[in-house]
Amino acid sequence: MLYANHKFPMATIQACSGAVDPGVVNRLGLSEPGADALGAATVVRGGVPLPQRLHQHERIAMSKTSRVYRIEMLIRTRGHVSFQALLDELEVSPATLKRDLDYLRDQLGAPIEYDRFLNGYKFGSEYQGQKHELPGLWFSERELYSLLMAYQLFNDIDSDGVISRHLQPLLERIHQMLGTSEAEARALLKRVKIISPAKRPVQSKFFELVGEALLKRKRLHLRYLTRGRGEVNEREVSPQRLVHYRSTWYVDAWCHTRDKLLRFALDAFEQTSLLKTRAKDIAMHQVETEMDAGYGIYAGQQRRWATLRVSAQAAQWVSREQWHPDQQGKWQDDGSYELKVPFSDETELLMDVLRQGSQIEVLSPASLRQMVCERLRDSLAVYER
Repeated sequence: MLYANHKFPMATIQACSGAVDPGVVNRLGLSEPGADALGAATVVRGGVPLPQRLHQHERIAMSKTSRVYRIEMLIRTRGHVSFQALLDELEVSPATLKRDLDYLRDQLGAPIEYDRFLNGYKFGSEYQGQKHELPGLWFSERELYSLLMAYQLFNDIDSDGVISRHLQPLLERIHQMLGTSEAEARALLKRVKIISPAKRPVQSKFFELVGEALLKRKRLHLRYLTRGRGEVNEREVSPQRLVHYRSTWYVDAWCHTRDKLLRFALDAFEQTSLLKTRAKDIAMHQVETEMDAGYGIYAGQQRRWATLRVSAQAAQWVSREQWHPDQQGKWQDDGSYELKVPFSDETELLMDVLRQGSQIEVLSPASLRQMVCERLRDSLAVYER
């Protein structure tokens, strides 16, 4: 969970185990858990103790996110900290420190107050029992920007706003921590564009019902359109997992009507309702074995292998693509590329081969090669008319 009640940032834990360069620790202004003065601690990496602080000319200015976390940690560990001590620790101007203190109080709700008797800043009465935390501030600025990009990705694949509206509070919190205005936030998100061709929108009510069924482990009753046969039929299913593939949402579910695992496209739902009956639980290993063995979205346990010859020109791109997690490929002496992929149903593999035109030739199996020939002849006949 992003807002878990951690005492120390993840970067600190990683640094103490030697997984993070100590320079990162210094730039973030962090120290080992339990250090007395947050300045006397050392970080051990590769068995060699390194000083927590770098020399003045080696120090790199902390980001705003790192500074406010540092202020909060100093007050938490010392009880109270003077303005001058904060200036010394953060190495910023008095004006910057005042802005950071105001930001902590006004934007992040930290109960910081100035105590004239102690001549320092401390947590007020609201801090009783350590109720106050700065959730999420163990993320660096780069990590927060990455979360923004992830939000943009969800927003793009979520055409009806089903996911993104639930993530809106998280988005607002990230902007608070980065200190960006609403206009700046909109401008930032516009700098990432995700193109999802042939997207098939899903009604939000169907998406939410499937999500609820997965969470509560309940069955669903469906009116489902089987496009291949043009039939609408009734199903009772136990959802196992959601799948997003090529801009389309699917649900892998145990179909009680046919007594087997099947994959259903959410955009083919015509009606659905949540049942009180508990869903049948299928081991995820079984779901993966049965549903992921085939090529693309088509499931099936009976796997065959297709051998494709990719021209030297197209090989520059195809050799870098993943057609299937278990694919095998090798370069040929003439610059072409041989690609072997498993499949259980030839439908989608056939479409991908035809999409490449003359750049890909099916070498085996003979049945798949024959199907490609027939499709190409049918296509040519359309143009010859």
